[in-house]
Amino acid sequence: MIVRAKLAAAEPFSYRRDPLVPPFPDDKALIVYDGVCVLCSHLMQAIARRDTAGYYRFTSAQSPLGQALSQHYGLDTETLETVLLIEQGRPWAKFDMVTRVAARLGGIYRGLQLFAILPRAAQDGCYDRLARDRYRLFGRSDVCMLPDPSWRARVIE
Repeated sequence: MIVRAKLAAAEPFSYRRDPLVPPFPDDKALIVYDGVCVLCSHLMQAIARRDTAGYYRFTSAQSPLGQALSQHYGLDTETLETVLLIEQGRPWAKFDMVTRVAARLGGIYRGLQLFAILPRAAQDGCYDRLARDRYRLFGRSDVCMLPDPSWRARVIE
């Protein structure tokens, strides 16, 4: 709940006024994900494949931009507690991020929107549990994955 409240209080496009956040193109949505998490990397690849319109851009949480945005929003840059979505200048995290992306992608991904009916505490509990155990369950890579050449241009480093 703390992360959600923190992000909800953020003014749209507030990162533009933060001298520590490098300028980046924000005309499309940006997803900041854990680039060494095997699960996260595979999910970003799945999103990129399904997002044929190129609505999403990606940056790893380990990149200078990812680190700066995480710090700007008061997120822990060591534990990488959540994937972060910046859409129309607003930050979204945890299941709020998941359901927004699922709604846009459509198809089978829309099923993830069912989590929105759960109480916020249950949503956060499920998300936090998966985030905490992601390396143990799915593995960790020593380096960020290399994106598929078909969506390489959508990756901000």
